[in-house]
Amino acid sequence: MFAIITDSCADLRPDYVAVQSDFVVVPMHYTIGTETYPDVPGQGLDATEFYRRLSGGESASTAQINPDTLIGVYRPLLEKGKDVLSILLSSGLSGTYQSSMMAKEMLDAENLPGKLYLVDSLSASAGEGLMVHLALQKRAEGLDAEQTAKWLEEIRPCVAHWFTVDDLYFLKRGGRCSPAAAFFGTLISIKPVLHVDDNGKLIARDKVRRRSGALRGLVDRVENLIENPKKQTVFISNAACPEEAEKVRALIHQRVGVPMDRFMMSSIGPTVGSHAGPGTIAVFFLGKNRG
Repeated sequence: MFAIITDSCADLRPDYVAVQSDFVVVPMHYTIGTETYPDVPGQGLDATEFYRRLSGGESASTAQINPDTLIGVYRPLLEKGKDVLSILLSSGLSGTYQSSMMAKEMLDAENLPGKLYLVDSLSASAGEGLMVHLALQKRAEGLDAEQTAKWLEEIRPCVAHWFTVDDLYFLKRGGRCSPAAAFFGTLISIKPVLHVDDNGKLIARDKVRRRSGALRGLVDRVENLIENPKKQTVFISNAACPEEAEKVRALIHQRVGVPMDRFMMSSIGPTVGSHAGPGTIAVFFLGKNRG
């Protein structure tokens, strides 16, 4: 069985990760105040404290994973003759995939017995997590690492990401919207509905005046795009607003017909949350396209 590697931006729940075999989540790191932490549950700040500090005015920054760290994960597996499939945060949002390409180039020169396959998820948060989940399923069905990588690249344009944020300040600070737009948007309670496009980049699609309208907009996108709603797992992640995430789940169940037990609910970790901010809700699913 080949190994599957991802990074902590996949925002997979600890209980989900714990039951997988031949599976590694490489932590990214974030800095808040003067302290730097790994994005690993139990080793950094818990979500409540992290988002409380952001809401209190503190800033957080993140760092991509460097090639040496990835080599340290990949090499021991490849030396044992185990093939490795690494699924990474979108190259449109981070340099982590480029770091992995550099690591692969160096490891390929060593002619190790195992083979390394890389997939740029062109995804973030639980969108990346959904791709990892699908890769684990395909491995269980008997596909090898190369076949799974090719299949992920084929379905990647259908991995839909739709989300809304509660405060435009965090997107403004990360360069995702202009300071003027963030200022006036906050004044008139604009709540954007955004998605990750086919190039793995963040795009604003709709602007509504109320939070309730933004949440309905997420459900509208699921209803219009989803394929086989009764047979797939829909991922919903949130940044310190689990009650609203549950409301979105209930609406998708009622309007679209996704069974209640076919949702994967998770928290948005500090790496993504540093840029999206508290109050973010995101929905990820397989659609006709990304929208």
